[in-house]
Amino acid sequence: MYHKVTPQIVDALRAVVGEGNVRTDEEVLEKYAHDETVGLWAQPEVVVFVHSAPEVAEIFRLATRERIPVTPRGAGYGLSGGAVPVFGGIVLSTEKMNRILEIDKQNLMVTVEPGVITGDIHRAVEAEGLFYPPDPASLDSCTIGGNIAEGAGGPRAVKYGTTKDYVCGLEAVLPSGDIITCGGKLVKNVTGYNLVQLLVGSEGTLAVVTKIILRLLPLPKFRVDLLVPYDDFQAAADTVSEIIAARILPATIEFMEQDSILATERLLQKTVPYDDAAAHLLIQLDGSRQEAVDADFEAVGEICLAHGARNVLVAKDTRTRDRLWEARRAIVDALKHESPINHMEDVVVPRAEIPALLRGIKEIARRHEVRIVCFGHAGDGNVHVNALKDALPEEDWHALVPVLSEEIYRLTLSLGGTITGEHGVGATRRRYLPMALDPAQIALMRGIKEVFDPHHILNPGKIFP
Repeated sequence: MYHKVTPQIVDALRAVVGEGNVRTDEEVLEKYAHDETVGLWAQPEVVVFVHSAPEVAEIFRLATRERIPVTPRGAGYGLSGGAVPVFGGIVLSTEKMNRILEIDKQNLMVTVEPGVITGDIHRAVEAEGLFYPPDPASLDSCTIGGNIAEGAGGPRAVKYGTTKDYVCGLEAVLPSGDIITCGGKLVKNVTGYNLVQLLVGSEGTLAVVTKIILRLLPLPKFRVDLLVPYDDFQAAADTVSEIIAARILPATIEFMEQDSILATERLLQKTVPYDDAAAHLLIQLDGSRQEAVDADFEAVGEICLAHGARNVLVAKDTRTRDRLWEARRAIVDALKHESPINHMEDVVVPRAEIPALLRGIKEIARRHEVRIVCFGHAGDGNVHVNALKDALPEEDWHALVPVLSEEIYRLTLSLGGTITGEHGVGATRRRYLPMALDPAQIALMRGIKEVFDPHHILNPGKIFP
């Protein structure tokens, strides 16, 4: 179906982007053969670093003519294999397109290239008194282009939404080599189909984004973070439901079960308060008025204690807040440290169903005699489920992973949820897509892919079974 990258094609690529931006040496190819998905690896034949939309367009025209697959890549921090070149060919890296082009304080917009690190956007706009809320756990490593491709979420999604809620305009290159501009610095726009939102979350299968316009908010002036330990997870879940019912909308409501806390302690060599608790909630409240934040803090604290919280630990200064969040952001690394071979799912259910989901997952773990550690976003129902190989024999582990995945998905779907909340389908979940979507939806999506990419050169082997 696809052709190999020949020396002549390598020369043609160098003519487009320059000698130093085309790499075929083994060390570089190995680096771009994987993302953060454990156990998934496929080596490209060439890695190309692009700097502009016209360069991307030229590469696409060459790839279409020669029938060579192209896999777009940001920083490679994805967790579903979306940037892994499963058919070889060209890895097209946007990491050198890393400029913040404009912070428009009048229109509350920022224009960036796809290779900008998300955390750098945060810091740049906050220096101007503005706020870009989406905050994936890898925000100091991942790029905004990857966030666009995956529709990234993060802890603040409960109040502020996810990446898709802030993308107002895109410049993108189609597999045909056409460069399109969708949307703009507009609050309203119903001119034709919403191609901006079609591209957000399309996992790099429809186009390569080369410029992004993001909506900003005024930076909240006041913030308080609470760490709340519980002896029973059901009590923690009931707390979340009552906070929402009380019409209080925290910026974040994260949960960490005890096993995840203990793993971070072992990695960081630091003690987390109340590490003997069954579960912790990490709640962040923010706003533009100190009195309003204080009132929410008092109300949330009372709700937590009424539902059996052992304490409500308060962090108002930056140093104390950073200590609270250090453990939460270190969980993935801590679990990799515990078991370098592991398998993560990021299922999502209605938030009231999280206790039932966790009970079901623990039953699955008990039945298969495997360690499963859960943490995630209690405020939006997104649970990260981590199965650890530990000392299980390799052959048994490889046989067990698909069984675990299917059982977790069936449980999730039975609770009104779906198979991925923010990590994407990618290469790892595509076989399970028919469990979550009916045939008519999958056929419609395949038809959209066909219109954008009739020769199937762009990120093949992703999303569809």
